[in-house]
Amino acid sequence: MATVRVDICGGAREGKSALITSLGSGVIGDGKQLAVVEAANDEQYTRNLAARAPIADVNVIVVDARQGVTAATRRHGFFAALIGVRQVVLAVNKMDLVSDPEGAFARIDDDFKKLAAQLGLAASGVSCVPIAAESGANVRTRSAAMPWYQGPTLVELLDRVEPEQTRLREQPLRLPIRTVNRAGDPGGLEGTVVAGRVRTGDAVRVQPSGELSRVTRISGSEGDLAEAVAGQAVTIALEGTVDVSPGDLIVAVNAPAEIANQFEATVVWLAEAPLLPGRSYILRVGTATATAAINPLKYKINLSTLDRIAATTLVQKEIGVCNLQVDRALPFDPYKANRTTGGFVLVDKVSGAAVGAGMLHFALRRAQNVHWQALDVNKGARAKLKGQKPCVLWYTGLSGAGKSTIANMVDKRLHASNRHTYLLDGDNVRHGLNRDLGFTDADRVENIRRIAEVAKLMVDAGLIVSTAFISPFRAERQMARALVADGEFIEIFIDTPLGIAEERDPKGLYKKARRGDLKNFTGIDSPYEKPEAPELTIDTTMHSPEQAAEAVVAYLQQRGIVTIGGDT
Repeated sequence: MATVRVDICGGAREGKSALITSLGSGVIGDGKQLAVVEAANDEQYTRNLAARAPIADVNVIVVDARQGVTAATRRHGFFAALIGVRQVVLAVNKMDLVSDPEGAFARIDDDFKKLAAQLGLAASGVSCVPIAAESGANVRTRSAAMPWYQGPTLVELLDRVEPEQTRLREQPLRLPIRTVNRAGDPGGLEGTVVAGRVRTGDAVRVQPSGELSRVTRISGSEGDLAEAVAGQAVTIALEGTVDVSPGDLIVAVNAPAEIANQFEATVVWLAEAPLLPGRSYILRVGTATATAAINPLKYKINLSTLDRIAATTLVQKEIGVCNLQVDRALPFDPYKANRTTGGFVLVDKVSGAAVGAGMLHFALRRAQNVHWQALDVNKGARAKLKGQKPCVLWYTGLSGAGKSTIANMVDKRLHASNRHTYLLDGDNVRHGLNRDLGFTDADRVENIRRIAEVAKLMVDAGLIVSTAFISPFRAERQMARALVADGEFIEIFIDTPLGIAEERDPKGLYKKARRGDLKNFTGIDSPYEKPEAPELTIDTTMHSPEQAAEAVVAYLQQRGIVTIGGDT
């Protein structure tokens, strides 16, 4: 028996509770089961997105006939369009309390259909029905008190709704692989079919690799199956030796998903801390995981007026449209085609908490047109010529800790030993590459992102590159580490207590910050997140700059990165 899942949206003023009672549940029409799964509001929409909760087949938006279409109605309509609900019914309640019910309904019906068109809701999926929920008029039975309305009752409208699961079964196959289990019986590839159907003997494609194969076996919870359809959890086996990993997508041969690493997307921000464009987050779409960054944020939505507002960041519960870039190509479908292969969650790399959820719209054209150019002279060849192992020495600590002093001494020591090095200093870089950036959290993130990318290029050139930056946030230091190979990122924490750094104050910055003349200064009104597991920690209350520099050089020799007095 098919089940129609219904979200009823509205408040006590509109009479939502009375409608839920009048509507009830059970069988409707031609054997369909009615299930009121949520009495949705803005908070529940965003929470459900983060939890990837099932989305209703139809939204019933309740309005008071005396009030008409309100800001709350516009928000409910916006969220219905946002999450891809294909059927929306406006239930105009309390028709028995207006003096001109026919005229009032006609005006509200017209207003809502104009709103639906503005939101991009298909006209064929939008309906309006006048009701009196307290008496049940036009809910399950037609009302004699409204002879001017000849349309269907609310239940009749719900009976016409095609459940999303039914629609998905007619779409091309999409089977995200959750687990690869080669051992045991039946063994194979485990996942849930999220679109289409798969039969034994079907030719399929693995994405993103593109490998082709055939399905040799399908197993469900009760044994082997000849066929599995959308909504079923299965284990499948493929013919031959096929390289499949968790996160891959099994698709129909002739109807593959798109593959890209850059997208336009809508983001619903969930975290208390604001979104910082350029910061790296973990992205989860389907069963796949990648590292993602938002850059730039195009605009955010005013949920009261639905206007687009220029913005550079989002705060909790705000919604914006952005460009999203991931570190590897991912198979996907636009969210409106498939919520599983087009919906995503963003997770903070440090806390592991969900900070955002969203919808992929389409691949950016440059994702299809920009490709890596193969080069004959690579990092290994350049490093061999220089007689060293390239790496990043990432010095981090408070202003005044001694980062630049120590980094400069290490650079001189390595240079005197004929090593090929370069030092990227925080102040020097802000005179050129990063002179357009200030010191807000968002600008600090972008500052470090650019430096990390430059350092990556220098490592590829075979250099030992030092970076002397406060780099206050763990997330950005992790991003910089992820850009280079294992063992090529050496985090050096110059551990100096705030009080001692402030006593030194070589540039007079702490004094300015204390007077309020310098905003967003690390340690005063902007946080510094200490490294949790740096490769090297130097306590400058115990060691002089010279001793600290020798400790760094000794560490490099111990790691086999350089051999002072000879070749590596």
